[in-house]
Amino acid sequence: MEREVRGAFAASKGARVAVTGVRVPDPGPGEVLVRVRACGVCHTDLLLREGTTRDDFPVLLGHEAAGTVEAIGDDVSGLVVGDSVVLAWLAPCGLCRACQRGRPSCCSNSRKASQPMTLADGTPLSKALGIGGFAELTLVASGQAIKIDSRARPEAAALIGCGITAGYGAALHTGEVKQADTVAVFGCGAVGAAAVHASAMVGARRVIAVDIDDRKLQWALELGATDAINATRTDPVRGVQAVTDGLGADVTIEAVGLEEVMQQAFRARDYGGTMVQVGVPERSMRMDVPFREFFTRGGALKPSHYGDCLPARDFPVLVDLYLRGRFDLDRFVSETIGLDEVEGAFAKMRSSQILRSVVVFP
Repeated sequence: MEREVRGAFAASKGARVAVTGVRVPDPGPGEVLVRVRACGVCHTDLLLREGTTRDDFPVLLGHEAAGTVEAIGDDVSGLVVGDSVVLAWLAPCGLCRACQRGRPSCCSNSRKASQPMTLADGTPLSKALGIGGFAELTLVASGQAIKIDSRARPEAAALIGCGITAGYGAALHTGEVKQADTVAVFGCGAVGAAAVHASAMVGARRVIAVDIDDRKLQWALELGATDAINATRTDPVRGVQAVTDGLGADVTIEAVGLEEVMQQAFRARDYGGTMVQVGVPERSMRMDVPFREFFTRGGALKPSHYGDCLPARDFPVLVDLYLRGRFDLDRFVSETIGLDEVEGAFAKMRSSQILRSVVVFP
C-alpha cells in the first residue's frame, strides 16, 4: 500500500526548498520503512541543493535521521517494528573488492532501497545520500537502519547519522588520536566540533580549535578545546606552532573543505604528523602540495570518508557514550524546527549562527 507523506525537496539546482506530498511504497525484500522522528540540517544537504556534489534533481533532502521502524519487508533480520534506529548512508555490501579486503568503510556498492520514492505526480525522487530524511516516512535498505538504545533523544541521536560520526571518526579512526597527542582542528562547525570533542574525550594533551568565527571557537572551547585561534587575527600555522613548543600538531584535521585551509592544516603538522581531510570539497577544488615539503615532513595525509566508521559498530557506541554522559550530543543541537523551516536553517548555517538545526516531526 503506497502512502503519501510530507517531504522537503529541491526541484532543481539552487531552487528553494519546498514542502510537498511524497509517495512512499511499502518495503520490498531487504527494505525497511522508517517513521522519521528527527533529521539534522547538514551542510551536505546545502551542497546537494546547490548542485555542488550531484545534479540528479529533484532531490529529497535530509540524511541525518533518527526514527522508528514502521514496517519491514521480506528477508530482513535483526529489526522489528518499533525499534529505534539511526539511518546510515553507508551500508557495506560485504561483496565488493573493498569489503572482501577488510575495508568495508570504502565499500563501492553500499546498499540502498531499490524502490523509488516519488512526487505526487509520479516523478521519481533521488534521495540525499540514499536516505531522504526530510520526510515523515522514508524507505531504506535494512542495512541502513542501525538499531540504537531507545532512551536516546531522537533530536540528538539523529546527528550521529553524518556530522558527528564524520568528526568523531576523523579524529579517532582516521587520525588515530590518542592520549597525550596534540591535535589541531581547522573548522569548528558540527564536524570539526565533533572532532574536538572526541579528541578531548580520549585525553589529547592539547586540542587546538582554528576558525574564523568567534562563536564557533567558543563552542569548541565548551566541547573540550584547550586553545582557540581566530585565523582572521592570527596566522593559524604559527598559532598552532606557538602552543606546541614550535613543533606543530601530531594530528591536524581539515574540516572545512577549502584548498587554503588544507594548506594550513598540512603546514601545521609536526614532522611525522598526520593530516586528516574530512571537509567535503567542491568538485572544482585542487590540492597543491609542495613535493619537497611532502617528502621531508614525512607522516601521512589521509582522507576521511564518513570518519572511516562502520555504522553498525560505531552508532551504538556513540549512543552509549552519549547516555553515559561522555559525548554531549545535546550540545550540538542549536535549535529544533519544523519541516517548512529548512530554507531558513540553510541561511543560519551560512552565517554561522548555529551548530545544527534539527527538523523534528510531530
